[in-house]
Amino acid sequence: MSSSPSDSAAALPAEPDALTASGAAADGFEIQQRSRVKRLLPQTMFGRSLLLMVMPLVLVQMIAAWIFYDRHWETVSYRLSADVAGDIEMVIDAIEPAASDAELERLLRHAAGLTELDFSFESAAALQAPLPASGTILEKQLSRAMERRVQRPFRTDDLGCERCVMVDVQLGSGVLTVNIPRSRLYTPTTYIFILWMVGSSLVLLAIATVFLRNQVKSMRRLAVAAEAFGKGRPVSFTKAEGALEVRQAAAAFIRMRERIERQIRQRTEMLAGVSHDLRTPLTRMKLALALLGENSAAAELKSDVAEMERLVNLYLDFVRGEGTETTVKTDIALLVEDVAAATQRQGTPLSLERMDELVLLVRPNALRRCLTNLIANARQYGRHVWLSSVPVEDGIDILIDDDGPGIPAAERERVFQPFIRLDSSRNPSTGGVGLGLTIARDVARSHGGDVRLEISPHGGLRARVHLPR
Repeated sequence: MSSSPSDSAAALPAEPDALTASGAAADGFEIQQRSRVKRLLPQTMFGRSLLLMVMPLVLVQMIAAWIFYDRHWETVSYRLSADVAGDIEMVIDAIEPAASDAELERLLRHAAGLTELDFSFESAAALQAPLPASGTILEKQLSRAMERRVQRPFRTDDLGCERCVMVDVQLGSGVLTVNIPRSRLYTPTTYIFILWMVGSSLVLLAIATVFLRNQVKSMRRLAVAAEAFGKGRPVSFTKAEGALEVRQAAAAFIRMRERIERQIRQRTEMLAGVSHDLRTPLTRMKLALALLGENSAAAELKSDVAEMERLVNLYLDFVRGEGTETTVKTDIALLVEDVAAATQRQGTPLSLERMDELVLLVRPNALRRCLTNLIANARQYGRHVWLSSVPVEDGIDILIDDDGPGIPAAERERVFQPFIRLDSSRNPSTGGVGLGLTIARDVARSHGGDVRLEISPHGGLRARVHLPR
């Protein structure tokens, strides 16, 4: 049954799909292999730098050892075996014409003194069956030399004696046994070369390790200083050390820290002046309203002035960011309990889960404002507030839960922007100007942490405040 052209055309697009699938599988396998290699490689700069120095060294040593083995060791060992085989052939040529056993014994003693080989002769004996080959280089080189020099049936045994090699040679009248000291068949320069390679490698590795530790130490000090400065903690990093690039990075960090501290001081001084300039006319307005007496118009103006004063204080708190407060060691558990007690005194229904003692370097007033803003936000849109904590690997997470309407997942990051209120998800008749969450996240991030919004197990919104150690 033949297929129609339309059927053939319909089958054609399947080939690119198969190629695409196979290409995707190949790419996935390649990515998996790369990730596996990355996991095997050292993760620290010290480990990677040391690997870059050790790998070429090991490669050079392996090449040198191979060249030595291939050229020097085989050549020298064969020449030593050839010399021994030559001595054996010379002795055989000397003893074969011997007329008596006494003369044979004298010739063998004389040959032993000249060659440092031990000879013995067994008359009317036959060569025993060859032993299984040991496969050692010594046996191979000696057998090759015996075949070229002696050219008689022989048997070698390099396993029966620890310090010697036994060779039996079949002669016309018997078997000549030769006891060969191993020192005649190899040279100690091999071990000297190996020890020199290993020793020099260890010395170079030790020098490289000390050098790299000093370089990495400077980078670690810079990283610790940057981390502490990012968390608002006092930093005593004033001296740049290490390689030129590390000193350049350290100098840039010091200049950046000085610029930021100078900007903070200038902003604080400016805000102090702005605060004075704004509060002075508000004070005069409050005094003038107090002199007007009690009437409906004065009450409305007093309410407007009070709201204006609250907004001014809120704006100043947001812009100032608690930049002038220094970090101190604070028990987070006690601070959370104080915040919870103050909130409960104001009539907020709050449940507190006690936490273990944990001392961190924080700005207590700023952190108290962060938690107060989040609790106030939870109370504003929920009927009840739950305050708890979860220990994590690098610090602690403080959890503020409510049973309110919550915030859609797509909008949880946008509410941290200044002056943003989600009227579609929150009661439009309540709420401030949209700075509470912004101030809370700013405080948390100034400590090196963050504030994230999640779904609460109580059905509302959960604010997770992460504080690192």
